[in-house]
Amino acid sequence: MRVWLYSLAAVLVVSAVSLVGVCTLALSGRRLQRVLAVLVSFAAGALFGDAFIHLLPETFREHSGQVQGSLLVIAGVLLFFILEKFLRWRHCHVVAHQEDHRTHPLAAMNLIGDAVHNLIDGVLIAASFSESASLGMATTIAVVLHEIPQEIGDFGVLVHGGLSVRRALLFNFLCGLTAVAGAAISLALGRYVAGYATALLPITAGGFIYIAGSDLIPELQHDTEPARSCAQLAGIAAGVAVMAALTLVD
Repeated sequence: MRVWLYSLAAVLVVSAVSLVGVCTLALSGRRLQRVLAVLVSFAAGALFGDAFIHLLPETFREHSGQVQGSLLVIAGVLLFFILEKFLRWRHCHVVAHQEDHRTHPLAAMNLIGDAVHNLIDGVLIAASFSESASLGMATTIAVVLHEIPQEIGDFGVLVHGGLSVRRALLFNFLCGLTAVAGAAISLALGRYVAGYATALLPITAGGFIYIAGSDLIPELQHDTEPARSCAQLAGIAAGVAVMAALTLVD
């Protein structure tokens, strides 16, 4: 019962992050992009930190054969690659421009991708809490830190795709609630499928490594100005530090 309460509370927090986009309305485009760069840096560090400090060590403790655990990590990388490649699940951290005439179909595509994204987040968070409260907390924090810049980008896509601010917030929040469904599915399956949560840990690690390495870090590479590059490096280090600090909770 405690796992259910922790998991549902965590995914409700993740769902609420979908409303963060409204906070960006008071920021100019240039200032918003600077804020996003810092948030993306922090998220990349948190995802790397959760994968390498929490998920992978737990994986190799649970899996007696290291080859099996490693193959599941690679399966996680490939799963997230497939989601982006074939389901058009985009990790958008750049606010769209008004003059982009493709934004109407992009807004609908973004909603579908975001719903799938949040559903999987819910599955992974619940699986982590099934292993331990500290692992679930670390995974939730990593997901939330990644969701903040993600949802800011999604909000920009929806508004510039023709939706009003109110409707963009509503649809973004409804998509966010699919995380609750994902958590419920994950916890229900865990009761009947032996080793379910244990198998999902390396898949989660692979997914986090893929997102941080193929989506977030490349976005940061576009800005080569020394001061901002140092700020991004500090953000990555801070994200890793947060994940390292959570080991003290164990």
